Amino acid sequence: MLKVPAFKEWAVVVQALLEGEQIIDIRKGGLREVGRHFAIQSTRLWLYPTVEHQQPALLKPAYQRWVASTEAAAPPERAIRVEGWADVVGVATVAEPEVLDALDGKVVWSREYVDTRFRWKARDPLHVLALRVHRLDQPITVPFRDEYGGCTSWVEFDALPDPDQVASSPALSDEAFAARLEGCATAIPGGWRTPVVGDGPG
Repeated sequence: MLKVPAFKEWAVVVQALLEGEQIIDIRKGGLREVGRHFAIQSTRLWLYPTVEHQQPALLKPAYQRWVASTEAAAPPERAIRVEGWADVVGVATVAEPEVLDALDGKVVWSREYVDTRFRWKARDPLHVLALRVHRLDQPITVPFRDEYGGCTSWVEFDALPDPDQVASSPALSDEAFAARLEGCATAIPGGWRTPVVGDGPG
């Protein structure tokens, strides 16, 4: 059985995913990505919340207070509180800045910050992932290791079970998720395509 990797994202975004506030993530990739480009390493993933780089000014006003609350709730000694997992059910790449306007109401980030992610590595398209998120009945705490740090999207945790072996429930009902997924698809030229491991720039 293949090991399910963890997908690293701001704790405020993980909270938004777990609470059904958003169903998408937007990525260009970190400095430590293989080839320095984002690629899908797995279509099933654990959600790894990190408080690194979070700033209230980079979020919409309604979510700015989440920076302090997620930092206060983080376990000591940089341990990682894993509260959910997700399946990547759709992927799209965005190369046109006007698409960001249509996506603006579907994420907790400020419009200005999404612009920043879009403009970084200008030759690479922005990746939009549609995530079917499940919240664990009982969170799992993972001790921090040095290799989990740094600017990378994917991390392999030691000794985590397969998500199917852990009690969890969907963050949104099937009906609510389908409606959100369709709403996001209409904002993206060409809609969703099927995610494929290794999907990267282009």
